[in-house]
Amino acid sequence: MSEKTIMLACAAGMSTSLLVERMKQAAITKGKDYEIFAKSTADIDAQLSSADAKPDVLLLGPQVGYMKAEVKAKTDAAGIPMEVINMTDYGMMRGDKVLDAAEALLK
Repeated sequence: MSEKTIMLACAAGMSTSLLVERMKQAAITKGKDYEIFAKSTADIDAQLSSADAKPDVLLLGPQVGYMKAEVKAKTDAAGIPMEVINMTDYGMMRGDKVLDAAEALLK
């Protein structure tokens, strides 16, 4: 079983899947056993109410950052920290930096 579950939510683009892979590599390098996955923003409600796949932290892709207030209300109600991924880290596919941001929210 994974230590923590990190969910990325985006508009369903391929770039977020690439970022997930980079984050997984960064986690392995750090010796962490995290489950990291990406879903469409349309799947947020289902994930937050899931008994077995509820994330410990949710990161929004910068392209859907306009949804922050709406999503934050839902994650706050579920007791899950949430933030928008830094646009530069996202654009440069800096999986290590995005993983650091997720870990900071978990503390």
